[in-house]
Amino acid sequence: MKVIQIDQKAQQDACLARLCAEVYGQSAGLTPLVVFTGTRNVLLTEEAARLVAAVDGEGKPQALALLVLDEEGEGMALTHACDLEAPQAKVWLISELALKAPLRVDAGDAEQEAFYQQCGIKRWLDGTEGQRIGLGARHPANTVEELTATAAIDEALILRRFKHDPAAFEQAKQLFVDGLAHFPEAF
Repeated sequence: MKVIQIDQKAQQDACLARLCAEVYGQSAGLTPLVVFTGTRNVLLTEEAARLVAAVDGEGKPQALALLVLDEEGEGMALTHACDLEAPQAKVWLISELALKAPLRVDAGDAEQEAFYQQCGIKRWLDGTEGQRIGLGARHPANTVEELTATAAIDEALILRRFKHDPAAFEQAKQLFVDGLAHFPEAF
């Protein structure tokens, strides 16, 4: 397998829609659409996020991940990741990212921390409210104080826009559905 960055807009839309659908599932209400819309219209447009895939020898996507830059542009937080076809492809992808990118992961519990340790995250810091923050080998921070905030979307603002602008909601929904329908078999 190899890691590729997805830069072409139609492929980004398709992969981002699939990633949101896989991570949140069908019972998550508007959350997948809100995250898709905010990531597409803000984070990817402003180049504050990277969408990557693990692909097999034929270029078929096996796992997807969304990396969001911190406000200083020095580190990248893994915000979403999923397996597609091959089990353990997500582990492989995160392991590669841990080696090659200034990666940050947030673990809310011991199970998540163990998963990220399996992916090669070796440095751990104590965050707030029991959260653990894992840093890849290339991440420049050594203490919690050295970490800068990850770029984020305003989900409440997007929801308000959907509520007050039905055309924007329908357009976003259509982009999401079209993205799912056009998910590439191979890159």
